[in-house]
Amino acid sequence: MTEPVLGEAAEGDAETDPYVIALKQFDYAAGQLGLGEGLRGVLRSCKRELCVHFPVRMDDGSLETFTGYRIQHNVTRGPGKGGLRYHPQVTLNEVRALAMWMTWKCAVVDIPFGGAKGGVVCNPKEMSRTELEGVTRRYTTEITPLLGPSSDIPAPDVYTDEQVMAWMMDTYSMHVGYTVPAVVTGKPLSIGGSEGRLQATGRGCVEVIGEASKEIGLPLAGARVVIQGFGNAGSVTAKYLALGGAKVIGVSDSRGAIWSARGFDVAALMAHKRAAGSVVGFPDSDEIGPAELLELECEVLVPAALEGAIVAENAPRIKAKIVAEAANGPTSPEADVILYENGVVLLPDILANAGGVVCSYFEWVQCLQEFSWSEDEVCHNLSGFIQRAFHSVHNMARERNTDMRTAALMLAISKVAEATTVRGIYP
Repeated sequence: MTEPVLGEAAEGDAETDPYVIALKQFDYAAGQLGLGEGLRGVLRSCKRELCVHFPVRMDDGSLETFTGYRIQHNVTRGPGKGGLRYHPQVTLNEVRALAMWMTWKCAVVDIPFGGAKGGVVCNPKEMSRTELEGVTRRYTTEITPLLGPSSDIPAPDVYTDEQVMAWMMDTYSMHVGYTVPAVVTGKPLSIGGSEGRLQATGRGCVEVIGEASKEIGLPLAGARVVIQGFGNAGSVTAKYLALGGAKVIGVSDSRGAIWSARGFDVAALMAHKRAAGSVVGFPDSDEIGPAELLELECEVLVPAALEGAIVAENAPRIKAKIVAEAANGPTSPEADVILYENGVVLLPDILANAGGVVCSYFEWVQCLQEFSWSEDEVCHNLSGFIQRAFHSVHNMARERNTDMRTAALMLAISKVAEATTVRGIYP
């Protein structure tokens, strides 16, 4: 697919292009709210889009040119907040969509951030630590005009981690001449990171699943769980669901998928993944196809990988009672309709995986105050934010007789629309 010129309307396959999906979701929810055309135009547009091309000296002495993006969708309610991903298939439209979803995510959980996102087209699995540092520092330098604790605050995302955030923070600090811990979140504890940050996305997802299960009368003890994507979000979600008595029967990662009717020892599975680099090959498990994994008989399905996992073609075969989107954008609008009509409770990404950005907010606040919280404080406050957000969305869904995604988007869009209206249009 040819990428659109910056600022143009997105054009792409309605089921696979994430930005087309994000705009379709927005248009439907905005229509339900009855927003005027002018306000819709403001909210569906990205405020700033930066595309950079930069050289990096590789270990063999060669120069390689990389492409990176940083996009701020909306900063009406606060500074842009959003992760940075390193992936060979990063596209402009993907980053646009993720930035838009971040706007709604921050509004749903009622934290004072807008939405932003970044990406670099690269394959970190084929790069050395030195090369990754070079890419990170040069990319950070290129987007420095957008960054700042009051303007744009990156965080880890796909194939980036706390070390990448440390390099970003150091690079920015070198440019301004003093240490600025609050310019990124998801940092190591030694330089201003927050207790509980690594587990926050998974913990938040489990909180949302727990509240939803209560609403539909589904006991989590003994419930069968399938996790697509066993990275940080997926593995932590699996860990805490298992601690609550659920039975994780299927998992996958980029190398393959496995299942066991008896369920997995999640702690042992996590240790195997760390040692072998994949869940594949875990003792007493059977390999299955990644597509088949999504269609296993289960009570809870957690898509925790990349976009486009559940589409119109496979949605009718989803057997889970609850689908909790630990990933961003794993379900197409067409699949949303099918799941809703089939009685599946879909917990949308902007709610189900919001634990990470809530804890990022806590980290940012701690950095600005130069005062650290304990892990118990972080977890207690995280639980409160997530539970309040769930019930606000659930109440909206009941009042409007609609699905949870539409309800979450309506709640988020209405908050950003109100902030836009109250602030007015400058000049």
